[in-house]
Amino acid sequence: MRVVVIGTGYVGLTTATVLSYIGNSVTCLDINAEKITQLQQGILPIHEPHLDEVFEQVRHTMRFTTDYAEADLPNTEVIIIAVGTPSLPDGNADLVYLSQAAESLAQNLGEAFTLIVNKSTVPIGTGIWLEGRIQDHIKALEDGATKRDFNVISSPEFLSQGSALRDSFYPNRIIIGTQHAPSIERFSQLFEPIHKQNFEAPTCLPRPEGLRKVPIFVCDMISAETIKYAANAFLATKISFINEMGYLAKKVGADVDAISKGLGLDPRIGSRFLNAGIGWGGACFGKDTAALVATARKYDLGMSIVQAARDVNYGLRQWIVDALQEKLGDLNGRRVTLLGFSFKPNTDDLRDAPSIDISKELIKRGAIVTAHDPVALKNARLYYPDLGVIYEDDLNKALESPEAVLLLTEWQDYLHVDWQNVPQCVIIDGRNHLDHVRLRDLGFETIRFGS
Repeated sequence: MRVVVIGTGYVGLTTATVLSYIGNSVTCLDINAEKITQLQQGILPIHEPHLDEVFEQVRHTMRFTTDYAEADLPNTEVIIIAVGTPSLPDGNADLVYLSQAAESLAQNLGEAFTLIVNKSTVPIGTGIWLEGRIQDHIKALEDGATKRDFNVISSPEFLSQGSALRDSFYPNRIIIGTQHAPSIERFSQLFEPIHKQNFEAPTCLPRPEGLRKVPIFVCDMISAETIKYAANAFLATKISFINEMGYLAKKVGADVDAISKGLGLDPRIGSRFLNAGIGWGGACFGKDTAALVATARKYDLGMSIVQAARDVNYGLRQWIVDALQEKLGDLNGRRVTLLGFSFKPNTDDLRDAPSIDISKELIKRGAIVTAHDPVALKNARLYYPDLGVIYEDDLNKALESPEAVLLLTEWQDYLHVDWQNVPQCVIIDGRNHLDHVRLRDLGFETIRFGS
């Protein structure tokens, strides 16, 4: 099938690579010329496990362009929109990139039926708005081309950064948000190999044992958009819940890790997203919970549970700095090393990363901050050059003379630090990731969250 993917971020590029791998003719379209040039040269603009291996297999069959006309939309069967929708100051999503895409699509669609699939995370009701926006632009065209046949549907993504490719090949569900029968048929045809799991699995990502079929759920478009927000809000709340239990555990003398394991054994609850620590970040949870609260506000609804999850989460970034100051006293001039800068392991994404807020607060209190991360420092230097943090690629150098170490991202690399060669210092483990018994045997003073 001929497919055009608009947007080459984490969602767009991963989706395009997977669709190409399962046999489709895929064109990636992005207005960022630098990204397109990199992709044409085989250089990935993002870090995602195994994406480089699969992309290298298929990139010579893919096309990359910044030009809507060159993308040949009149002969395209499915267009997938995966552009960014960052948060505005009031919590609503910024739809400027989606609006630009709508105008460009109107100018380039053909008369043959085209399915337009929105995978961007958008406010509830945006699919209807997008379809109307495209129609309005078509009507305004001087050529009078009003016979362009298309339909907009919602199919939200549920991939997690750090496992985006695995989540795309082996999703736990496929949502089709439309009641338009031709659209359901075409979309189902495109994703049939994923649904039936009858493609040859990449050698780097074997198919999970026992996976025979991925369920497809068809609903109306507004419900599909709401499912995306509801899923992220629920998971964010689950994380904030265990972290609030961490505060209580500290007070009563319990161990939050034991609480998490005990809760996770209940099949009604499950163990995933019950890892206590300094909370969530990234492109989804913060943005989507803010948008959900903002949407509800328009209808005079207070999303008290979702707002509470946000309050708990962002308060944790203050907690770790306060915990350090409680141990060291005045932080002015103190040397603090941060282990991990990305918002989670196995990604270089810094969007809403706890490390940013924590760094700002430490520097505000006068600390000298050095940060290490296995992959994210390139983005840190690019997007936060004036943060005041010393970015150190060499882990040994980052640990030469700290007075305190804060672990912010649970990279596997940090399980193998030779702590015998690190000077005595305070270690605050913001992810409950390290071996605290061994660290204390070596003479370090350590703090775990929730114990």
